[in-house]
Amino acid sequence: MAEEREVIIIERYCPPGVKSIIAAGGSSFIGEVDDYTVFKYPLRAGDELTLNRLDTERQLLDVVGPHERIIQLKGFSETGLYLERAVNGSVAQHLESANPPPMQRRLSWCREAVEAVAWVHTKGVFHCDINPRNLLLDSDFHVKLADFQGQQLSPDGSGTVLLDGCSSESTRFFCPREDEFNGDVRTELFALGCTIYHIIMGHPVYPDIVDGEDGWHEKVQSRFRDKKFPSDLPICSEIAWKCWLGEYGSADELLLDMVAVEPACTEA
Repeated sequence: MAEEREVIIIERYCPPGVKSIIAAGGSSFIGEVDDYTVFKYPLRAGDELTLNRLDTERQLLDVVGPHERIIQLKGFSETGLYLERAVNGSVAQHLESANPPPMQRRLSWCREAVEAVAWVHTKGVFHCDINPRNLLLDSDFHVKLADFQGQQLSPDGSGTVLLDGCSSESTRFFCPREDEFNGDVRTELFALGCTIYHIIMGHPVYPDIVDGEDGWHEKVQSRFRDKKFPSDLPICSEIAWKCWLGEYGSADELLLDMVAVEPACTEA
């Protein structure tokens, strides 16, 4: 007997001040306020769980503070967040487009993604969901890291979690571990390695494994655990492998390598 699936119907709505819905995620709508601002609000008006997640995102963005590689928090209300509008969509969207970006731009996006994560880590914050969908693009096609549902650790070095969005990476960016919600430098840089691969190649790791096929999640995670990482990167291969093998001690170390390799790859 086929398994019955629950059908959930979501009705689109626009709160006061929102002109139209321009995007929707798993729990929130993104609504247009003006040319420079969007409003992020629950799929279901008043949904307490989503509102709590949005409040965590607000607090994490407050901790991270303003930075050219981070989506700007412009304000908040009882019903959602006002955020900087990334007018050129996400890196993922451009990689999937009919006119894929040139390699020089891809390398710039890789470096800028690392710059964003390096900054976030200086604030004691782990993003916990690094992937090309969360790398948004401004009017000049520069990266803005978005969708903060990760963790803030105490600055005293005790490892105490002060804020926790209970988020973790999706399957193809997830560093195998016992507690999926326990992020650290290693898991963040592992996800960055997968992100670099995705940006350079134009598709995520292990394209021979199809999303949704029987056991696909376990197949991907099994290859990660067995260290059977992709070997087909034409550039940045050593950088990606160092991310996957946990050989970087910090995002700053990774950034040094990205800065060094970018000009050489661009000239080539």
